Order: sequence, then structure tokens, then C-alpha cells
Amino acid sequence: MNSINLQQAQQIIEAARQKSQEMGVKMNIAVVDAGANLVAFARMDGAWLGSLDISIKKAKTARFFDMPTGEVGKISQPGGSLFGIEHSNGGLITFPGGLPIKQGDEIVGAIGVSGDSVENDHTVAEAGMKALK
Repeated sequence: MNSINLQQAQQIIEAARQKSQEMGVKMNIAVVDAGANLVAFARMDGAWLGSLDISIKKAKTARFFDMPTGEVGKISQPGGSLFGIEHSNGGLITFPGGLPIKQGDEIVGAIGVSGDSVENDHTVAEAGMKALK
């Protein structure tokens, strides 16, 4: 199984950080490898402390289920087939801001971003995700 290495993770974080700066938001940015292990993390100056853990859990959630965290949220609503899943795996995050990262057809890791609206978190995560391609 291929996996993100430190150099790639730092490239992803830098792209996400640059997007955050363009948008005028302060983010916590986490990148995990194919095994959902934290490879790199950045907390921008002034980013919310409470979002540190959320960013890491978004990255892990995206890798555990190989889908954007917002999609996990859609299928985990009351009455949904995965209702309550956010209580598994030591706690998951089921709102936007976490994305799997692929090389070709293979998932090699994931990014999680937290620090602003979930829409902005997703936009910054997307910028980081695209940096590896």
C-alpha cells in the first residue's frame, strides 16, 4: 500500500495554509497517511485551540471511511444506516472539512481542516488535497 510521506504531507499543508491566508481565515490542518496515522500538522497563529483535535479527527474519519466527512454526516443522520457512527473509533467528525487523498485510484491518506465555517474548512481541505496531484 502506498502512503503519504512527510515531504508530501508538508506540501499538502502548505497549499492548505496558503488557501487559508487567501481567504483570511486561521486553520488547524492535519494530514494522515494510509493507515490514518498523523504525519504532519500545522496550527496557524491564532487558530482556535478547540479545532486542533477536530482537524485530526476529520482527517482520520475521511481515511477510515474513504469518503469526505460531509458525506459521512449525510448517512449518519437520525434514521440513516450509520446513525451514531460518530461515537465509534474514539470519536469521529461527520461534518465537512475532511477529505481522502488519492494518487491515481489509490487512497494514500487524508486531510482534515478546522477553524472556520465547515464550508471554508472544506474549501481549504480541497486546496490541500489537490496539491499532491
